[in-house]
Amino acid sequence: MSPPRMTDLIVLGVETSCDETAAAVVRLSAAGEVCVLSSVVGLQTEQHAPFGGVVPEIAARAHVEAIDGVAAEAMARAGIRWEEVSGVAATAGPGLIGGVMVGLAFGKAVALARGLPLVAVNHLEGHAVSARLGARIDYPFLLLLVSGGHCQLLRVDGIGACTRLGSTIDDAAGEAFDKIAKSLGLPFPGGPALERLAASGDPGAFDLPRALLGRPGCDFSFSGLKTAAARRAATCSDASRADLAAAVQLAIARQLADRTRRAMTTCAEDLPPGERRFVVAGGVAANGEVRATLQDLASELGWSFHAPPLAYCTDNAAMIALAGAERLALGLTDPLSAPARPRWPLDPAAAAARPTHLPGRKGAKA
Repeated sequence: MSPPRMTDLIVLGVETSCDETAAAVVRLSAAGEVCVLSSVVGLQTEQHAPFGGVVPEIAARAHVEAIDGVAAEAMARAGIRWEEVSGVAATAGPGLIGGVMVGLAFGKAVALARGLPLVAVNHLEGHAVSARLGARIDYPFLLLLVSGGHCQLLRVDGIGACTRLGSTIDDAAGEAFDKIAKSLGLPFPGGPALERLAASGDPGAFDLPRALLGRPGCDFSFSGLKTAAARRAATCSDASRADLAAAVQLAIARQLADRTRRAMTTCAEDLPPGERRFVVAGGVAANGEVRATLQDLASELGWSFHAPPLAYCTDNAAMIALAGAERLALGLTDPLSAPARPRWPLDPAAAAARPTHLPGRKGAKA
């Protein structure tokens, strides 16, 4: 629980963990109300499009070139002075390490120059609180974090209090969307392009594998689906591409719903009906089929359904600023020596005790 405070907190957030250079200013009131004063996202789509995916070195250099201007624009749109800023929050991981280093170094520089506290934010914690940018959602809640790099089910009891219930044992759902889209010859970014193509397709035209359905636990697996769809894409006609896209989208949505159903059943044992809140966040939460499937599941099992506004599903700095503000409200700050981390689990104990991947020299995967 956040201790009572007499004044609002205004936090500048910086996000550079992948290929979006983002900055935002968020106000968190003493009563817990959230107001996004500005949110600026600089995209790198044109730089990466020729390669069909994000190139880490190109992303890092583009962040260096854009970060000053993006942050200045966020401050200008917010219409506030530096004297009004309470702290600086910057993504410190997990993510592409070159990009993470750019944003974190920028946040440290601002904190040092302006004499402000620094909050080094876990990018996944930013996604965890992103739905709170659009509505008042109390803790605890069940979170499905589903994006290009992550796919996890977590119970979120508050800032810094996440319990992992399940995670992908191979690929993330968003990665499967993007890689299959590339196999279909769709432009980058692949996920939205595949969704547009699937709108005119028949999902029943292809029978695709749905890994782990009905099995115990809450883990995910998408590598088999990705391989099978890529093989079908290599031989299917132009007329059937939309059918394959629709079948892929349905298979991913059904697996997400199957695993989430298990997590809801587990969490319902110690949550009364009025406190069963379900949040889906991350870039894949913007997919209409996925969102509708999960919303139907929540309604069926008596859970309230929440998702961030579409602008805050993909990577953005408003969620980083909010996570930073909530940490600042609890008195949690970081020194200027805070490291950039390519890997940073939200639940370190679960990552160590039940790793979905063998830890590398830089630690357990998220």
